[in-house]
Amino acid sequence: MLTSLQNNLVKQIRKLHSTKERHKQNLFLLEGTHLLEEACTVNYPLETVCCTPKWQFTHPQLWDLIFNRCDRVELVSEEVLTAIATTVQPDGVVATAKRIIETQVPLTGLLLAVETLQDPGNLGTIIRTAAAAGASGLWLSDDSVDLDHPKVLRASAGQWFRLNKAVSNDLQDTVQQCQKQGIQVIATLPTANLTYWQVDWRKPSLILLGNEGAGLSDNLAKIADTQVKIPLSPGVESLNVAIAAALMLYEAQRQMTYSN
Repeated sequence: MLTSLQNNLVKQIRKLHSTKERHKQNLFLLEGTHLLEEACTVNYPLETVCCTPKWQFTHPQLWDLIFNRCDRVELVSEEVLTAIATTVQPDGVVATAKRIIETQVPLTGLLLAVETLQDPGNLGTIIRTAAAAGASGLWLSDDSVDLDHPKVLRASAGQWFRLNKAVSNDLQDTVQQCQKQGIQVIATLPTANLTYWQVDWRKPSLILLGNEGAGLSDNLAKIADTQVKIPLSPGVESLNVAIAAALMLYEAQRQMTYSN
């Protein structure tokens, strides 16, 4: 059992708390039983799994599954597990996995394009909601928070593994490629004349969402086919971007399910 914080593996995993090291090592962290279960469900390739003896004893089936599936399994002390986790109270298991950042998502159905998003909790919540609403995928601009940031994965509640997602080096070009495929592009702007429920969401659609503070850039807003707003009570400036995404995703689902 690994008990020393000076162990090379422990040092290597602790470095994955930083974006720079995740990119350098081409690895990211999976923390907690639920994320590990979801990764195993979709056969996502795991590198190393570290768990406490207590976790091994209470999760025998998952232990057997990961023991035969990943490159390295280590029992570690509670102190080591706490050191390698980013959470305050880890539940006994931390894994590392290869970074596999896709460059394409299916150009069909209901899609999202998210520009310069900085909060990992927001991105994880959008991913979770998009998966729940049956979206086909999500594009993320390359100046946003990492798709595999630990907080993104936790906020997605495991749905990270179930949604097609990709990083776009040129989000404007990506949006225009969607338009060429007959996908209507919907921009969310507070100054729009239409409300989001006045759009025909039964058509293949791409929702554009902007930065938490600055909103959507002019370049993207201008190329949208339609601009919509979410009505707000007087004195309320804006909604959280993840909430805005949820409203439109579920309006689209409502129309596709119940409209004639």
